[in-house]
Amino acid sequence: MNKNIKIEDNFLPQETFTRIQDIFLQGIQNQNENTFIPWKFKDGIDYFSDVDKFQFVHVFYMNYQSQSQFMTLVNPILELLQPISIFKIKANLLTRTPEIVENKLHVDMRDLTAEQTRQWTTSIFYINTNNGYTKFENGTKVESVANRMISFPTNMKHKGTSCTDEKIRVVINFNYYKQQCG
Repeated sequence: MNKNIKIEDNFLPQETFTRIQDIFLQGIQNQNENTFIPWKFKDGIDYFSDVDKFQFVHVFYMNYQSQSQFMTLVNPILELLQPISIFKIKANLLTRTPEIVENKLHVDMRDLTAEQTRQWTTSIFYINTNNGYTKFENGTKVESVANRMISFPTNMKHKGTSCTDEKIRVVINFNYYKQQCG
């Protein structure tokens, strides 16, 4: 395992996680609440040249402001991450495919220089367990496990995948600046 990749299982308390997971995977429907995450179709995944690839996204935060009425849903995660500055928070939903499809290696925050991205952190929070994964340029593979958080320097190339054993694979990506210790 790469020492720059931090993996934390059971990241949120179970009750908090279950509420977030329920809203993402099935919504909450009862007399007092009708809550569903609205997803937007995105033609392409990592690059515009991704012909025949698509995903659904929900942007929580971008351009220095909240973009979602559901921003409070990610607050328990932000409390644990303790960012100084947030660049973007976005959920991705990929649908099941007959075989695992690996997307292209990329870095988040491509508009920044390599030196700048080294100072930022990317975290991926897994909403559901499935046989998809996140793979890094060095071959390190992190399985999709519900309530798992991985964090790594934003300049590390990585790619996500589809899954074959569940209808959907859902993750939340966080790009933020965090005070470096030491």
